[in-house]
Amino acid sequence: MNLAYIPSPTVSQFHIGSLTIHIYALTMLLGIVAAVWITSVRWKRYGGTFDQILDTTLVAVPCGIVGARLYHVITTPERFFGPNGDWVEIFRIWNGGLGIWGAIVLGALGAWAWVRHRHYPMALLADAIAPALLVAQAIGRLGNWFNQELYGKPTTLPWGLKLNTEGSAMGNAEQCYDGATCPTGTLFHPTFLYEMIWNLIGAALIVWIGRRTVRTLKAGSLFALYVIWYTAGRTWIEMLRIDFSHEFLGLRVNVWVSIVVFILGVVAFIVIQRTSKPTPLLAEKLRTVTELEERGRGNRPSAHGHDARAAADGAQGA
Repeated sequence: MNLAYIPSPTVSQFHIGSLTIHIYALTMLLGIVAAVWITSVRWKRYGGTFDQILDTTLVAVPCGIVGARLYHVITTPERFFGPNGDWVEIFRIWNGGLGIWGAIVLGALGAWAWVRHRHYPMALLADAIAPALLVAQAIGRLGNWFNQELYGKPTTLPWGLKLNTEGSAMGNAEQCYDGATCPTGTLFHPTFLYEMIWNLIGAALIVWIGRRTVRTLKAGSLFALYVIWYTAGRTWIEMLRIDFSHEFLGLRVNVWVSIVVFILGVVAFIVIQRTSKPTPLLAEKLRTVTELEERGRGNRPSAHGHDARAAADGAQGA
């Protein structure tokens, strides 16, 4: 008999009139809000403004959602194509199925395109958003708890997750995805909690490292550390999960992705130290661009884009 455990919520959605509100969606929104706030605070310290972060977010978030869905479709094609698939299901994201790797890749590309257009230093933005992403991902994992999904192997630990067969949680009848028979009352590793804790520790470490090494590590280093930290944790956490996943050489696809991205993160960190510019230099460039943007909004709206580009190009050559 288990005397201690983590209970599962009995609901994953609620209704306001005819509108269905999914709690998973609310955790995603809360994560985005937290990420925007944290990033804007850090960005302002570099010399930027909240409006710059908000504009970038309006580009990056839709790109990230599309990327997350595309990753899920690519890695689980049988759900959407073939004799048992339904391609229309691709557009029903409220039924679940978003991959963090696709969100990061396409979201980053969207942000890069916008930042390049506005002539902001991308390396600074990457460093500003690094701990914010970890906090947002931690908050988003609460959605898995409400959905009662993506848990780990059976365990007897006192913090094991107890499932239930009541309520409207999406995973309330999906015990032991791997086909094994689990006795009633079986507890499972709360992988959502493991990743939450791992991500929050990583966010705190990145902030601490950033403050200690602002003049020694090159711009972009903190984002590389985010990639290294997140993938290191995701590798062992992913290996605990028992939900269905395609495998390659005995390992889940997401484990291989984590290992490969971890290696790329280490390589990127080394390359950044040799090729990137110092953070103070890029911060000065950002302050110059921001000043000209503000001046352009107040006095010469039609000329502010040209002035910002000229300032950016000049600072880049410094």
